[in-house]
Amino acid sequence: MSSYTLPDFYLPHPPRLNPHLETARAHTHAWAAAMGMLDDPDIWDEQRLEAMDYGLMCAYTHPDCPSAELDLITDWYVWVFYFDDHFLETFKKSRDAEGAQAYLDRLDAFMADTPPAPANPVERGLADLWPRTVPAMSPAWRDRFVRVTRDLIQESMWELFHIEREAVSNPIEYIEERRKVGGAPWSAALVEHAAGAELPARLAGSRPVRVLTESFADAVHLRNDLFSYEREVRQEGELSNCVLVCERFFGCDTRRAVEITNDLLTSRLHQFEHTALTELPSLFTDEGVSPAEQDHVLRYVKGLQDWQAGGHAWHTASSRYTKTGRPGGVLGMNVSRAHLTGPGGLRNHTHIPYAEVTVRPPEPYMPFALRDNPHLEEARAADVAWGAAMGFLDPVPGIPAVPVWTERQLAELDCALCASGFVPDAPAGELITVTNWLTWATYADDYYPRVFGASRDLVGAKLLNRRLRGFMPLDPAAVPVPLNAVERGLADLWPRTAGPMPAESRRAFRAAVEDMIDSWLWELANQAQHRVPDPVDYIEMRRKTFGSDLTVALTRLAPGRGVPAGLHRTRELLGMTGAAQDYAFMVNDVVSYRKEIQFEGELHNCVLVMQNFLGCGPEEAMAVVDALMTSRIKQFEYVTAVDLPALLDRTGADTPTREAVGGYVAALQRWMASVLRWHRTTPRYRGDPARPAAVRWTQGPTGLGTATVRIASLAPAAFPTGWAGAR
Repeated sequence: MSSYTLPDFYLPHPPRLNPHLETARAHTHAWAAAMGMLDDPDIWDEQRLEAMDYGLMCAYTHPDCPSAELDLITDWYVWVFYFDDHFLETFKKSRDAEGAQAYLDRLDAFMADTPPAPANPVERGLADLWPRTVPAMSPAWRDRFVRVTRDLIQESMWELFHIEREAVSNPIEYIEERRKVGGAPWSAALVEHAAGAELPARLAGSRPVRVLTESFADAVHLRNDLFSYEREVRQEGELSNCVLVCERFFGCDTRRAVEITNDLLTSRLHQFEHTALTELPSLFTDEGVSPAEQDHVLRYVKGLQDWQAGGHAWHTASSRYTKTGRPGGVLGMNVSRAHLTGPGGLRNHTHIPYAEVTVRPPEPYMPFALRDNPHLEEARAADVAWGAAMGFLDPVPGIPAVPVWTERQLAELDCALCASGFVPDAPAGELITVTNWLTWATYADDYYPRVFGASRDLVGAKLLNRRLRGFMPLDPAAVPVPLNAVERGLADLWPRTAGPMPAESRRAFRAAVEDMIDSWLWELANQAQHRVPDPVDYIEMRRKTFGSDLTVALTRLAPGRGVPAGLHRTRELLGMTGAAQDYAFMVNDVVSYRKEIQFEGELHNCVLVMQNFLGCGPEEAMAVVDALMTSRIKQFEYVTAVDLPALLDRTGADTPTREAVGGYVAALQRWMASVLRWHRTTPRYRGDPARPAAVRWTQGPTGLGTATVRIASLAPAAFPTGWAGAR
């Protein structure tokens, strides 16, 4: 077995040490003993606890907090690492899945106001820590902390299931699940507590704050995987490690897998920096964030930076992980040219557009059958007439004023064929509604880059998004007068679709539309910065830009097709849905690669993202995306065949619930098959420069003094006097 050497890490921030280190060491040693964590030498004893040095870890990761706070934070980390080792010794080694689930479920009770009597050191520690921690924070923070603590606890079963199956995750599944079981989002919540920087509740779920938290978490976990590979994989037989995931997925040796993992770590750190510097200022402006709120957010960002630097320093010093060869200077600043020009850095801004494309798309794996709706031809005719009536063929203002679509493009688009596979048994009216939604979303997806992209008019795009929300009232209400075809189409679709829905379904449906249109702003920002996205950020945002939640919802419009909300939030259904959505958008990306890259200068394509990240040619990148696509649909098959039945049995699901879940699975199968069939048949992605679709077009004048003209692109004519949306 070859020796294992750590890579050259990107370390943009130097670690600092809290002056209360020795106090924390003494306190937490006594606390662990009082909780009974040193009673079983097979798990921990005094020598092992001292060598792992969690006091040093927390002094590094929280360098500025006072002594009492450092003691509390250190106790939390002693508890979480003891929990991890106790779970390994008690349940992973014995593979006692049933006992493990009962043990984890009981821990939930210790995050309540009246916990039961603790029966082991893990319960005793949690029962002690909870009342010492949550009273200082708001109910909103407490809810978030409960959620991330529950994720950390419950997702241990994901690791156990993989050990039972002797299975290694695909890379997308791994990053998502590691984010939960690895505990870094939990660490981020403790950063808020330690830094006195609780996030404003209205901002905690925003994209910039979410991406800061998740890129922080991914970097923490990837670094840990690099340090812990020898101990976890080679000594303990652990299967949840990114180096191992890369070895299996890419079919490469350990050295190359280490490089890929470290490149992803570097890219995620650059994503963190990019978000803090480019997205937070816009968030503060757009949401009217007060100086006090800004201070909390920025102190949170600083706390996450301190954690990254301190966590790395502790990994080099602690005995918890097997010592391995590593370059010198790992405790100081290490910002090499390779780190700045590699994945996530300057390389992401250097793509040369309109390069000739010769690589051919793969033939995607598709195991599911497809049926068509008998009203297909009726829907085709109705959709073309509807699109014309909404103004999809009308010129939009510009120099020159040209339409986004021609009549030929609207007819050839044939969204009715896609909808027909989505809802093969729907009546004609429902099929036409589904078709209209697909046509509207596709038109709007073309409208945004055409009208706002080349002119870099992000303000105009934000104003349109704000107005579009006004056309989706949750309760009956007056809506604005539509000013363009995008608004007109939504104004027509919303009442005939959302009106019959129950209130909860209407809210979810509106959120799906909002997620899609807001994600287009992310694309416009990347276009303005000429930035190829980070691969993790791309995959997670591509589900939104593709309109996955919206189009999946269209397969379930009729009443009585819903799955209980509690089941929708389970690992099994979330994993199954995410796998289906990733398969669908990757189908789009491989089929549209030539059209987008060669003729449109697009930056948002998974093949290009992998090409940029791996530093490889388009053939290798296309093969990687094909492998990802296949792994995701095979994950879907496994979840629906094995994990989902086990979940329904474990929860005692009744017949109606099982039927609803079965209907949802069938809808996703039809959705993927229909997406693939439509992409194979539509002329939209042929990439033929002679076709009307391939028009390089600039919306309006650009340069100093032209902002007012560009904002006016929202309307098909000049704004009417007193237009409220212009405020």
